[in-house]
Amino acid sequence: MNDETYMRQALDLAASAEGQTAPNPLVGAVVVKDGAVVGVGAHLAHGEAHAEVHALNMAGDKAAGATIYVTLEPCSHHGKTPPCADKVIEAGISRCVVAVQDPFSQVAGNGIQKLRDAGIEVTVGCLEGEARERNRAFFHYVRTGLPYITVKSAASLDGKTSTHTGESQWITSEAARTDGHRLRHTHQAIAAGIDTVIHDDPSLTTRLPAGGNSPIRVIVDTMLRTPLEAKMLHDDQAPVWIIAGPEAPQDKAASLQEAGARIFRLNESPASNLRKVMELLGEEKITSVLVEGGATLIGSFVTEQLVNEWVSYIAPMVIGGREATPQSKGKGMPALADVPAMEIQETTMLGPDVKITARKREE
Repeated sequence: MNDETYMRQALDLAASAEGQTAPNPLVGAVVVKDGAVVGVGAHLAHGEAHAEVHALNMAGDKAAGATIYVTLEPCSHHGKTPPCADKVIEAGISRCVVAVQDPFSQVAGNGIQKLRDAGIEVTVGCLEGEARERNRAFFHYVRTGLPYITVKSAASLDGKTSTHTGESQWITSEAARTDGHRLRHTHQAIAAGIDTVIHDDPSLTTRLPAGGNSPIRVIVDTMLRTPLEAKMLHDDQAPVWIIAGPEAPQDKAASLQEAGARIFRLNESPASNLRKVMELLGEEKITSVLVEGGATLIGSFVTEQLVNEWVSYIAPMVIGGREATPQSKGKGMPALADVPAMEIQETTMLGPDVKITARKREE
């Protein structure tokens, strides 16, 4: 088998921990000797052993003279774990195949150079495109300091998310809703506007047949109108972060904190400056955010050009009506020339519905 075959195995291993490693990237590793796989590993959670360590521990003495395939450059610095590059050298690996260089400033080629200085043959770029795709949120976060933003919407054929009376359960099928929960599992945080919290009292948790990780619930609530009896404040499923403005009442902030929420106060209205909100989340090491609504919040993300990916579930129905709720509100973009270009990545049938995934073109 060739390098791409083993690297693809490493990429599959990395994907197996999707939703578990943030703010760390997904990484997989495969150790091969004399044409046989002798060790495999994946990074499973932030602060735990990296993929290379698991793979080398499995390989044991067979690692000497072997080749290791890694989806991301082995780290060269002391973080929550020791440098993986040192572990690779100590194991006696003779060749290291790396899919892509780590963009993190404390690594950024240093791990590769350390391996080469130790006499290890290093090949870089095997399935690089697929490796970048696997860690697109991490690469975006390192490059910009902002979380990777995915908007998720469920709408009728004519783009409506509810009737004019507010009825929306359920526009899409159970298959589409289950897939939406997989999106929650793979994102570090989920964002919603205060109107959604007041009107729907959502849990915003991940509910999959086999379980899953629930993201941090981030509520954009300028005046701290979140009800103290809101379901998410009492379910103990995931943290609740509320982003407030400068004029939000102090007594309500204290009550919400006592209920378990973490309050962040900006010097301006968070609803009118979502970039500041995303900068705050970036400082908190949030690498990905799923935006589920409502339409006003989604419209603000669109207007501020913060959307990196859009996942739309389209149901085979036509709701009609000017007063029915659209997928996004607000003024939108003033001219087509200002609209960011996006590319359709995938179209899939989920029961009777169509799932469309589009991503913003990289600059």
